[in-house]
Amino acid sequence: QVQLVESGGGLVQAGGSLRLSCAASGRTFSTYAMGWFRQAPGKKREFVAAITWNGGKKYYADSEGRFTISRDNAKNTVYLQLNSLKPEDTAVYYCAADPTLPSTRSPRAGDFGSWGQGTQVTVSS
Repeated sequence: QVQLVESGGGLVQAGGSLRLSCAASGRTFSTYAMGWFRQAPGKKREFVAAITWNGGKKYYADSEGRFTISRDNAKNTVYLQLNSLKPEDTAVYYCAADPTLPSTRSPRAGDFGSWGQGTQVTVSS
């Protein structure tokens, strides 16, 4: 089990950028795959990106190349760089962790056992 705390959300104009951070605590962080999900009011939680324990493989939802996931195991932190933001990107963004990820399909929320509390991203027109 790993504890996760997101930060970096806020209000940004359309076309702007944010970098979300997820700080993790736990002895086994470096062995966990990490993911980002988002959820807007009235919507289901949606997969955004994921990264394997060693950063060797990344998964993305269809974001038109605007988002980038990365991790720094020495700092126990995973990042989500959000560029060219659009109003439809407005949501609470959640960090998630799990010891394993599927290798033959895109990750789903049910694949992750640990979750942070989320950070709000609001994109204005």
